[in-house]
Amino acid sequence: MIAELFNSIPAMILLTGCLVGISGAILGTFLVLRGNAMLTDAISHSIVFGIIVVWLLTRQLAGPVQLIGAALTGVLTVVLSEALARSRLVKMDAAIGLVFPALFAAGVILIALYARDVHIHVETVLLGEIGFVWMNTVTLWGLRVPVAVASLGAVLMINLLFVLALWKELKLASFDPGLAAALGFLPGVLHYAILTLTSVTAVAAFDAVGAILFIAFVIVPPATAYLLTRRLWLMMGLAVVLAVAACVSGYVLARHWNVSIAGMMACMTGVWFACALICAPDRGLIAQTLRWRMQRLDHDCRTLVAHLYTHQDTEAKAGENTLRALISHLRWSEPRARAAILRAHDRALIERHDGLLTLRPKGTAEAETIFGSDAR
Repeated sequence: MIAELFNSIPAMILLTGCLVGISGAILGTFLVLRGNAMLTDAISHSIVFGIIVVWLLTRQLAGPVQLIGAALTGVLTVVLSEALARSRLVKMDAAIGLVFPALFAAGVILIALYARDVHIHVETVLLGEIGFVWMNTVTLWGLRVPVAVASLGAVLMINLLFVLALWKELKLASFDPGLAAALGFLPGVLHYAILTLTSVTAVAAFDAVGAILFIAFVIVPPATAYLLTRRLWLMMGLAVVLAVAACVSGYVLARHWNVSIAGMMACMTGVWFACALICAPDRGLIAQTLRWRMQRLDHDCRTLVAHLYTHQDTEAKAGENTLRALISHLRWSEPRARAAILRAHDRALIERHDGLLTLRPKGTAEAETIFGSDAR
């Protein structure tokens, strides 16, 4: 059964995508909360420089040395960016935009100068080819396992152990770095630890899925989950589920339309984000529009109550406390005026007899809170 699973090409493609998605979602949750999500983009591009430097020093394209060297380049990107930002000469976003293109360009130039005949291609690092992960295998416990699955599985276990072991510290450092520092949790060290693991995960993932899909998995599922909840454990769980759902749906659609598998997986992360952006129960565009309309209706309702209260004991009451007066004097459209009257009636603030609007006791009490109890 297990051997058949590892011999299945679709299963290995999906498993590779899910491993990258889960690893990215776990780390990306903390990066999104800390506002450092775009450092992932910088790290994913700058590792090209680390890969070629390690190759120039060791003449090895794979192995732990390459993994560590490329990961350290990602950390170097963050260190240089933060150093530039601390100089107050440029802001953090500009610092990132200065550092990672420079390292990426240096890596491309070194490849062009010294690695023309070596299997190191910039497009491979950026785009990868998840459809071919089954071709490069290694024997583990008597099973032929894709190298990408083995390496990504090991990286996922490291990420999980790190998060589980330091959950309390990571949670506090994400929401209140000042308190975390006061309690001796070293939020700066935790920050660099997360970025180091992000670099390691990026290096492990680039050969299979490329940097672009990795960036999508690190940023988009956590950002989508952030629209749906504010609980950290639930946000991380939703991010993992959304990443896996993007892998499965992206693979199915890519097979159906005969397009790039990695590209469709990345697109599906965007689809889930768009759905959450529109339909999130509390922060989605629909919910915000409905809340804005309700706030406007409540405001109109208070304006109506104030208007009726002003004229209720005057000779102008018969002419002012009517629907037509609201339309002409307050310059409301008829639908808006009717909606305000209906809202006030539902709240038992007013009543209507023969076209005349009058305040009920509850409406009078609310009007007095608007004007003050001694307004009259």
